[in-house]
Amino acid sequence: MSLTERLPPLTALRAFEAAARHMSFAKAAEELYVTPAALSYQIKSLETDMSQPLFRRLNRAVELTEAGRALAPGVAEGFEALRAAVRQAHRVNESRPFSVTAGPAFTAKWLAPRIYRFVEQHPDIEIRFTASLKRMNFDTDDVDAAIRFSRIDEEPGCYVETLVEELMTPLCTPEIAAQLKTPSDLQNFRLVHDESLSFMAEPPNWGFWLSAVGVEFDWNHGPRFSNADQVLGAAVGGGGVALGRLSLAADDMTAGRLVAPFDLAIDTGAHFNFVCLEGHETRREEAAFLAWMREELAGEGAYGEGMRIITVS
Repeated sequence: MSLTERLPPLTALRAFEAAARHMSFAKAAEELYVTPAALSYQIKSLETDMSQPLFRRLNRAVELTEAGRALAPGVAEGFEALRAAVRQAHRVNESRPFSVTAGPAFTAKWLAPRIYRFVEQHPDIEIRFTASLKRMNFDTDDVDAAIRFSRIDEEPGCYVETLVEELMTPLCTPEIAAQLKTPSDLQNFRLVHDESLSFMAEPPNWGFWLSAVGVEFDWNHGPRFSNADQVLGAAVGGGGVALGRLSLAADDMTAGRLVAPFDLAIDTGAHFNFVCLEGHETRREEAAFLAWMREELAGEGAYGEGMRIITVS
């Protein structure tokens, strides 16, 4: 191994990383619980090892040399990777629940009504759900797997598997549906708006659906909800006709609380993905949960089966 390939001592690199981050030897020494003199010695030994200065020592401050600026990002990334690896190693033998995060709507409308079957199949796995729209970090947050809704198929460093493609169509109670002979009849009813997809560049809405069926009227009225489960709740309560998400409405449709009066659905281009750290999909808990979700979804069939599909560009 050449001199340029040999790594300097880890303690010296750690001292350099802290000093470069704080731009202060004193603050770095305080963080590492060493004296400023000891930290200065470690950095000096690193500079000797690399045969060039890494800091310019000023009167009351320090600044990185060109070599220091070249070294700092990689060293910072390396120590963060080490910290993440240590966290993961600690978690291997921890006695803790298998933690899954999903959006509030998916948790309420899909996961919660079905999870008892997973628990019955796997009584040895204690599972905990966090219903949140916050994008949790597998390295820093206490989470093992996520159900994420997006148009993205890949995430760096993660295993990603698409579970459900999301379709939207008008949904209402059977009583209201009986009065809807053609799409133009919708103008006589209150329209319920789902704004949970407002993050999209071209979010699907009533205007898009009505245009696809060749109907024009002032559709931009009626209650609006930021959560998809609230949209469905309003429709179940007879509050109007919702442009609802079929994957979340599955149970309400099976129970007859909601029906789709027309055979045209919007393909939103987004989907629910199962996501975990790459390689963790084969671990016992993740593999069991993913297999269970596949089984549940296969048993329910394709959402929107038999419908004509239009795609949001």
